Amino acid sequence: MSIQFHKESKTFHIHNQHVSYIFHVMRNGQLGQLYYGKAIRDRDNFDHLLEIEPRAMAVCAFDFDRGFSLEHIKQEYPVYGSGDMRFGAIDILQENGSRILDFQYEGYEIIKGKPKLKNLPATYVEHDDEAETLLVYLYDKVIDAKLTLSYTLYKDLPIICRNAHIVNHGKQELQLDHMMSAVVDFPDMDYEMLELTGAWSRERYVKTRKLEHGIQSIYSMKGHSGNNFSPFLALKRENCGEYSGEVYGFSFVYSGNFIAQADVSAYDTTRVSMGIHPQNFTWDLAPKEEFQTPEVVMVYSNEGLNGMSNTYHQLYRTRLARGVHRDKTRPILVNNWEGTYFDFDEDKIVSIATTAKELGMELFVLDDGWFGKRNNDLAGLGDWYPNLEKLPNGITGLAKRIHDLGLQFGLWFEPEMVNKDSDLYRTHPEWTLETPNRHSSHGRCQYILDFSNPEVVDYIYNMMEKVIGEANIDYIKWDMNRAMSEVYSTAHSAKQQGRVMHEYILGVYRLYERLIEKFPNILFESCASGGARFDAGMLYYAPQCWTSDDSDAIERLKIQYGTSMVFPVSSMGAHVSAIPNHQVCRNTPIETRANVAYFGTFGYELDLNKLSDEEKEIVKTQVNFMKEYRELFQFGNFYRLKSPFEGNETIWMVVSPDKNTAIVGYYRPLQEVNVAYRRVKLLGLDPEKNYHISLHDYTCYGDELMNVGLMTSDASAGERNMQVNEGDYLSRLYILKAQ
Repeated sequence: MSIQFHKESKTFHIHNQHVSYIFHVMRNGQLGQLYYGKAIRDRDNFDHLLEIEPRAMAVCAFDFDRGFSLEHIKQEYPVYGSGDMRFGAIDILQENGSRILDFQYEGYEIIKGKPKLKNLPATYVEHDDEAETLLVYLYDKVIDAKLTLSYTLYKDLPIICRNAHIVNHGKQELQLDHMMSAVVDFPDMDYEMLELTGAWSRERYVKTRKLEHGIQSIYSMKGHSGNNFSPFLALKRENCGEYSGEVYGFSFVYSGNFIAQADVSAYDTTRVSMGIHPQNFTWDLAPKEEFQTPEVVMVYSNEGLNGMSNTYHQLYRTRLARGVHRDKTRPILVNNWEGTYFDFDEDKIVSIATTAKELGMELFVLDDGWFGKRNNDLAGLGDWYPNLEKLPNGITGLAKRIHDLGLQFGLWFEPEMVNKDSDLYRTHPEWTLETPNRHSSHGRCQYILDFSNPEVVDYIYNMMEKVIGEANIDYIKWDMNRAMSEVYSTAHSAKQQGRVMHEYILGVYRLYERLIEKFPNILFESCASGGARFDAGMLYYAPQCWTSDDSDAIERLKIQYGTSMVFPVSSMGAHVSAIPNHQVCRNTPIETRANVAYFGTFGYELDLNKLSDEEKEIVKTQVNFMKEYRELFQFGNFYRLKSPFEGNETIWMVVSPDKNTAIVGYYRPLQEVNVAYRRVKLLGLDPEKNYHISLHDYTCYGDELMNVGLMTSDASAGERNMQVNEGDYLSRLYILKAQ
C-alpha cells in the first residue's frame, strides 16, 4: 500500500499490488488526470502521460498555448466554463452572478486509516493499517473557498474511495448548485456501460450498452435511490466477461437523489461523474458553512465482472455493514404479510409462530397492520402504538408470547410515512412534504413526513423507542413505500428549499443512528416497496435489505443475479412464499422456491398453517439444510456462472473461504426437448482438492471441475409417450465437499 507525492513533478501516485491512480498539478495550478488502471511501477515523473497537442481551433487555450486547452485535457475535478464546456464537477453561483471557478492546488496530507464522514454512511477501517487516505487541498482565492478531495486506498484490495468537501472561508454568500463526489476522465471511449435497471418487482436487471458520443446517464429524482436505476455503473471493455477482462466499477454510498453518467467527448475521451443529482438541489454556503459529499467506491478489476463483484462483496460485507449482526449468520424467519395481510389477531399470529417453532424457524416478524387504526392502507401510518382491537395485550404482550415459544420477535415500521387519517396528521399537518396551494400526489394513500425537520425525527424516534424498548424487539423491517413529489418543507425558508431532499436523507440516517445506538442488538432490514432503496448507503445501517417485493423464484433469478453485481448474498432478503405467487401468479415447486432463496437471508412469507403435512416436512428439511449451510451461503465467495438474461439456464455457486465446501445452484425454468449434453466450468475451487459431488455421487479434483466442468445434462422428452421426470421450473443444488 502506498500513496506517494513526487515533489519535483507534483505528481500523486495512489497504488498497491492491484491498482494505480495517478494525477498531478498542472501548470495552471489545477489537477490533471494521468492514469487509472492496473498497477504499474512507480517513477518520479509521469508528465509524459499528459497528452497535449496544438489544435488550430483551441479557442479556450491557456496563456495562448493552443496545446493547453482544458477542453481536451483529462482533469481530476473539472469546472464548467473555464475553457472546458463539458459537464463539470462543481457549480457555485456567486454574489455577482458568476459561476466561474478556479480551484488551484494548495497542498496535501497523507494520513493512516480512513476518516469518518460527518452525518453520512461510508466504508470504514477497524485498524489504521488497513488503508491510507490522501487529502488534496484546493483553493479559489476569488471566492475564498477551500475544496478538499479525499482518496482512500485499501491495503489489499483494488479499491479507491472518494469524496469531496468544501468550506466557505469568505464573506460573500455562495450558492452550491451541484457538487460531484468523484469524476474520472478516461483517455478513450472503447467501453460498454453496465447498469442495473428495472422497476417495482423487477429491480436491478443487468443492462449493457456500448458508449457513444454524448452523455449516457442513470439517475434518481424520486427522493430515494429508487428501483429504476441502482446508484452504480461500470465501464467494461467489450471483451470483458464474468471471469476475465478489464472493468471499472463506481458505487455510490447514498440513498437519495443521484446521478451517474459517462460523458463521451467529440475527441473520444470519457468522463465518468457520480454524485447528488443537481435537480432541485441548492445548498447555501454562508460564510464558514461547509458541505460534504457522499462517498463513491471505485473498484478496478482485470479479472472480469466476478472479480469486481467479489471485491465489492468483501468490502461491503465487512467494512460497510456494521454492528453485532455483521458477521453473524441471519436467523431463519417467517413473515406474516403474504400469509395474512391486515387480517390477523393475536391468537392467529401466535398460531403461525407456534408452527414456525415446530418447523425449526428462529424469528417471527409481524408486518403491517399492528398499529393505530390500521385495518387497510388508508389509515394509521404515523401512529406507532398498538392496535388493541387486534392485539389486546399490545406489542409487549404479543412479544412475550412469541419469546416464550423460544422465537425471536420482529416488527414492521414505515416511520417516514403518514396517512391523513391518523392522529399524527390531525395534530401536525404541517409535518408533511407538500407544496402550498398545489395539488399533492400520494402513493398507497400515504404522504411523506418531513424528515428534513429535526423535530419530526425526534417525534418518530420517541414513539419507536417506546414500543421497541417495552417489547424487547429483536428485528425491525423498515419500509418506505413511495417516492417524493411536490416537495416543500414548512420548516425551511424559501431560500433553503433546495436543501430539503438531501436533508431528508440525512434525517433518515440520523433516525437509524439513534435507534442503533439505543438498541445495538437489533437486526435491521431495510425495505422500500421491496428493493427501491437497495443501496450502499442503507447497508451501513441495515446489513440486509428486502431485495424485491417479487418473491417468485423464477423472477428472483434475474433480480438476485443483478443485485450480486455489487451486493453480497448476506445483504439480500430472500423468502419462500405461497403459490400461486402473489406477484406473478406462477406455481413453482417448493423445492425451487427454497433453492433460490437459500442464496440470501433465508425465510418464509406465507401462512404456515395452510401447508399440508407433506409440505411441512419439506419445510422442516429446508430449515435444517439452511442451518447447516447458511454460513457458507451468506459469507462464502459468490460466483455467477450462467446468466438468466442470456438463456434458459441460470447457474451460480458459493465457495467457503477455505475452499473445502461449495454449493452450485442450477436452475432451468422451462422444460426443453432433446437437448445437447451440457456442462459448466466452476470457479473458486482448490485445484488440488478432491471433491465429492452430491447428486452425481462421484469425486473430482478441483482442476477438473474448473477446466472440464460439472455435468448438468438435463432429462428431456422427444416423444409423446416418453415420461418427463423434471418438467418446468427445475432446480438442483450440487453440494461439493473436499475429501
